[in-house]
Amino acid sequence: MGEKELKIQGMTCQHCVNTVKRALSEVEGVSEVEVSLEEGKAKVKLEKEVPFETLKEAVETWGYKVVE
Repeated sequence: MGEKELKIQGMTCQHCVNTVKRALSEVEGVSEVEVSLEEGKAKVKLEKEVPFETLKEAVETWGYKVVE
């Protein structure tokens, strides 16, 4: 369907990457997630339209900040 990219602040280690990946994977409509610690980004592949706010909320619930 589509792809969205989120810039994420607050990730410092592989555990952070796994947490962000798991949070985004649990959002309905997300089919694939790639998270880069070095770039501070997450790429999300969608099987249906998911609002940016929904993705942002999933990440920020875990204490990370999504920068727009």
